[in-house]
Amino acid sequence: MADGTAHDRWYSAAELAGLAGLPSTPQNVTSRARRESWQSRARSGRGGGNEYAFSSLPPVTQAALLLRDRPTPLAMRRRNTLAPSDAHLRSVWQRYEAAKQPMKDVAAMRLQALDAVASLVRGGTPLMDARQIVAEQLQRDGVRGGSAASIARWQQDVAQADRKDWLALLLPHYAGRTNTAEIEPEAWELFKADYLRQEQPTASSCYDRLVRIAAGRGWELPSLKTFTRRIIRELPRAVRVLAREGEEALAKTYPAQERDRSMLEALDGVNADGHRWDINVRFPDGSIGRPCILGWQDLGRGKLLAWRLGDHENSDMVRLSFGDMVRQYGVPGSVYLDNGRAFASKWMTGGTPNRYRFKVREEDPTGLITALVGADNVHWVTPYHGQAKPIERMWRDFCDRIARHPAFAGAYVGNNVANKPENYGSRVVEWAEFERTVNSEIHAHNARVGRQLKSCAGRSFDEAFAESYARITVRKVSEEQLRLLLLAAEAVTASPIDGSVRLAGNRYWTEALSEHAGRKLVLRVDPWHLQGVAHVYALDGTYIAGAECVAAVGFADVNAAREHARGKKQYKRAAKDMLAAERLMDAAAVAAQLPDMMPPESIAASVVAPVFGLHAKKPEPLPARATGTDGPSALDLLMFQRAQRMKEDQL
Repeated sequence: MADGTAHDRWYSAAELAGLAGLPSTPQNVTSRARRESWQSRARSGRGGGNEYAFSSLPPVTQAALLLRDRPTPLAMRRRNTLAPSDAHLRSVWQRYEAAKQPMKDVAAMRLQALDAVASLVRGGTPLMDARQIVAEQLQRDGVRGGSAASIARWQQDVAQADRKDWLALLLPHYAGRTNTAEIEPEAWELFKADYLRQEQPTASSCYDRLVRIAAGRGWELPSLKTFTRRIIRELPRAVRVLAREGEEALAKTYPAQERDRSMLEALDGVNADGHRWDINVRFPDGSIGRPCILGWQDLGRGKLLAWRLGDHENSDMVRLSFGDMVRQYGVPGSVYLDNGRAFASKWMTGGTPNRYRFKVREEDPTGLITALVGADNVHWVTPYHGQAKPIERMWRDFCDRIARHPAFAGAYVGNNVANKPENYGSRVVEWAEFERTVNSEIHAHNARVGRQLKSCAGRSFDEAFAESYARITVRKVSEEQLRLLLLAAEAVTASPIDGSVRLAGNRYWTEALSEHAGRKLVLRVDPWHLQGVAHVYALDGTYIAGAECVAAVGFADVNAAREHARGKKQYKRAAKDMLAAERLMDAAAVAAQLPDMMPPESIAASVVAPVFGLHAKKPEPLPARATGTDGPSALDLLMFQRAQRMKEDQL
């Protein structure tokens, strides 16, 4: 197109009627415009109606309008005599940014051609000759439209403009095919309703069903490509993903937040989570199932600091694993948890206002984690969200390097029904072997070098954590605080003989328990290490002592009997020595210190009363009661007493 002035014009149906490529009546032009979806707008002025954009018209009609509205040579000479405005330059650069790469390549070729012409002119070649030379070279290179007239037009397009804006001004104005086939509105709505479903039907199946409906309605449908192109053009990807894949898939299309953990030192923050293994294990009680692990990971250095294995996730595992971490490394600055029942238990995180699990009451006790870390430093994150809990990424590593370990061959069950191996269920791993392998592989996980975490820089988690741990101030807790992290058992009764206590088939004793024989006591023990030390408390919470587990021995174990006798002898000797130290005097010395007691002085009565009847006849004495079976009966004695009273009455 030789002129750009016609590109921005709009034409009414009456102006277009009879032109090349169009019907001869305005009514037929309007019908064709509606059928081909020409770009239109309301016509201002008398008569109303619509007017249509130049770019929507058929190419033959556009050529006819250009020839009809060709400007005069004088007008052509006056064109582009002013520098382009800033608004126009912004517009052309926006258009350049939105253009596809082939069109940008054409603009770069045109700029190179103009630079070649300018170079020839500076060398003394006449302008017309320079244009012709460059045009011939463009034609030899196979450039379409590379004529001397085109070069002149390109020079006119960039006249009075700065050199830095030439590239955008030289961008071609053609936009390719813009007209699309018309779709019946109701058919379009039916296609969208069928296609935008979470069952995710294919576009071809939706189109086939629409064809069957259109046959009964008398609709003329365009091709399937037209429908699919319009779906992509009019519906954003977020809408399509939400309708066909759901909210979770839509959330994944939003870029995840990148959290830089390199500024965190060791123990500045930890995150915890539980994970169920895809392995069949025989537990110590004989049952078979999939065990779980609960671990605490350092956020700054990625090291798994503490973990516990069990049959299911519970608050006891949280308590004991947290105690392991605090005992070995210290109290973390903050903790990041999800609101699972084990972590949100009031015994663990009670006192945290935003627990989002169970009812939060003012009278709830302060949880152990809350008491050590602080309510403001307990943070709740989204469950199953790897961006919020980096430990989720570590569980994925464990699924590959531990769950599929050769020691568990045949016991791996897969993470879902579709991923079950062919040898599923062919073996069950014993608990001791499972625990030993998992602990070993976790240590290997922490020691593996080449970590890409920014704070590790190719080192292992162990090395990075140790380097940071050496320069921080560690908050350690006392032994009394650590004992609170152990599991509290029910009250037990100490033996009334020796004061020993029993729990889960284990017997615990220490000398201090002798003072509490026969009393109710409370034990705090580690349920995973019942053969260790049990901490004994009184019912009022007073700490008594730590009692060692007294193991049972075989009936004929001579060495154990000898050791027991030696210990008993030492215990008795110690008791005798203590008694001797306390008892410095014997009983004779105590008796010798007692003073002799004298009888008290006689006391005179203040009032004396006479006694009458002293000269009365004395009653006859009762016969002596004989021993044996021939003595008087109770009835005889009763009759004798009556007779005596009657004689006294007569006297």
